[in-house]
Amino acid sequence: MTDSTSIFPKKVVIVLVLLMTLILLLPAAGLTFGDPATTLTDQYYIDNSQVQTGANNVVSAIVFDFRGFDTLGEACVLFVAVLGVAMLFRRVRK
Repeated sequence: MTDSTSIFPKKVVIVLVLLMTLILLLPAAGLTFGDPATTLTDQYYIDNSQVQTGANNVVSAIVFDFRGFDTLGEACVLFVAVLGVAMLFRRVRK
């Protein structure tokens, strides 16, 4: 006896899962793990970050000085997301 609660046949679900797995894993086949490509921009940040920003940590210099507006935008998006979740779960009193 077949299960009447299923919307799709079992074979269709299996094919879709395999297809999605292939689509998601296929781009990873072309990646070179452990051998990242270096560019002139990377070397520029390494050479000039301490002189231009005064920060001893290159990552901190990039996040807070070179990409400051981007970091501020990400913080605003996170704040709005937390605010939206808080509004969804608030209790309404009468």
